[in-house]
Amino acid sequence: MNRYLTTTLPYVNADPHIGNALEFVQADALARAWRAQGESVFFNMGTDEHGQKILQAAEKAGQGVQEYVDHYAAEFKNLIDALNLSPDAFIRTTDPAHMRAAEEMWKRCDAAGDIYKKSYTGLYCVGCEAFKTEKEIIDGKCELHPSLTLETITEENYFFRLSKYQAYLEEYLSRTDAVIPEWRRQEALNFVRSGLEDFSISREKARLSWGVPVPGDDSQVMYVWFDALTNYISTLGWPEDSEGKFNTFWQEGQPLQLAGKDQVRFQSIMWQAMLKSASIAPTHQVFYHGFINSGGQRMSKSLGNVINPYDLVKKYGTDATRYVMLRHVHPTEDSDVTWERLDEWYTANLVNGLGNLVARVMKLAEEHLAGPVTLSGEDQALEDAFTERINAFRFNEAMDLVWEHVAKGDAYMTEKEPYKKVKNEETKAEAIVDLEKLTRHIAKVAVHLAPLMPATSTAILAAVATNTKPENLFPRLG
Repeated sequence: MNRYLTTTLPYVNADPHIGNALEFVQADALARAWRAQGESVFFNMGTDEHGQKILQAAEKAGQGVQEYVDHYAAEFKNLIDALNLSPDAFIRTTDPAHMRAAEEMWKRCDAAGDIYKKSYTGLYCVGCEAFKTEKEIIDGKCELHPSLTLETITEENYFFRLSKYQAYLEEYLSRTDAVIPEWRRQEALNFVRSGLEDFSISREKARLSWGVPVPGDDSQVMYVWFDALTNYISTLGWPEDSEGKFNTFWQEGQPLQLAGKDQVRFQSIMWQAMLKSASIAPTHQVFYHGFINSGGQRMSKSLGNVINPYDLVKKYGTDATRYVMLRHVHPTEDSDVTWERLDEWYTANLVNGLGNLVARVMKLAEEHLAGPVTLSGEDQALEDAFTERINAFRFNEAMDLVWEHVAKGDAYMTEKEPYKKVKNEETKAEAIVDLEKLTRHIAKVAVHLAPLMPATSTAILAAVATNTKPENLFPRLG
């Protein structure tokens, strides 16, 4: 099967945060797991670099906007190495090829009769970079950005006929696998059933110059979302598709998008209507993750509780950071992460758990086995339960299964006591059998860790292959 998966493109108006890392690591775990299952995979990442928030941030920083986005795009791209990610593409919405694709998307929607121009007065949220409808406003504030004041703006914009696609979207969202988890699908479906309004897809260039020009109208630039959403197919070479990637992975494949829970209306409603208008197949599935809070509060610079993924990697290492994202952050619900909890999880489950087991087993193996154990096919096979959990986005449960095996290894070591029996000639042969079994057991753990903690998996398997104790996998915190 041809599998396509993409993260959303984060705005480059600030440093990466732990929520970005969560989405990237989830996507990478899926990509690695699918490749291991023999699937053909195209994994996309990138950055969203147009719009009002970015222009304002650049002006505030006293920088040219291109210089500003280049700096922050690099900060996000560097996460590929920091988190050991394996994308097949990293797209920037300032790439000329992407901008041409956004213009083509506009032209196709226009040709379908779905774009028109009108004067409009409405309440505008800078955080969303969108005009808000009555049902999106709570107590006079945007429900997604309650700390921002809505601006009353009157201007002439182009609009997309979202209302035309109500019946289509109801049908699309009635497909039970269109959105994961189920309650997000119901959220999207209920929003559509409540009635859709056409939405503005351009901004006056006099007010916002930083964006993709509207074809045929130099006085307007594209609304940032109309531009940015097109990246999901421009990264595949659409519309030319000279290498056939778009046809292979989107039209004939199973496109999967990962996004935060605040993205439902953009990803599963607006984007799907745009695709239909342009006569392109819909996204097969969108998976929505929750938010990461800290100390019971949503992370914010003003509260000083923002956790930077580079700080996590610096303190704990790459694979330990991936471990936290995949085991201790719930795949779909909001989760709370603090530095105190991070220290506890790292010490208990990595230092004293996996790291200690591997060190004890391989030290004994190096000292007492005649050579490396021979791994069987069963030793190197993934359990069906593990694969099923990964494919269902239950990353935490897949991790739990691996740590059940870590616990079984510890229990076996405690019960059999090979470290004692190997010192007695009468019980040494029995101890050797136990050590061989334990070595194969940690190899099986490593095989299951391959898509989740790839460097750790490689280190353990290399130790087993050479019958040597590896360097300390997880150093104790200083």
